[in-house]
Amino acid sequence: MADSDPFLAVADPNRRRLLEDLRRGPKTVGQLAAGLTVSRPAVSQHLRVLLDAGLATVKAEGTKRIYAAGGPGFLKLNLWVDQFWELED
Repeated sequence: MADSDPFLAVADPNRRRLLEDLRRGPKTVGQLAAGLTVSRPAVSQHLRVLLDAGLATVKAEGTKRIYAAGGPGFLKLNLWVDQFWELED
């Protein structure tokens, strides 16, 4: 699912919530799952979609995987949204 559409990735409210949590700082799957009503495996699946869409990054620290918001998918979202800032009433 590499190079997934970032617009489809942010269409899901759980993934938007994960991005909002990650915006506050890097977190593990367990930390992210604690704030949601979905299971840890579901959180991992949502994170995979965000990673594939270029909206999240991951790094290994020992046995933990630490996720953070960021990546080239945000540029795609930003470029599309920016075109509407110049619209006049």
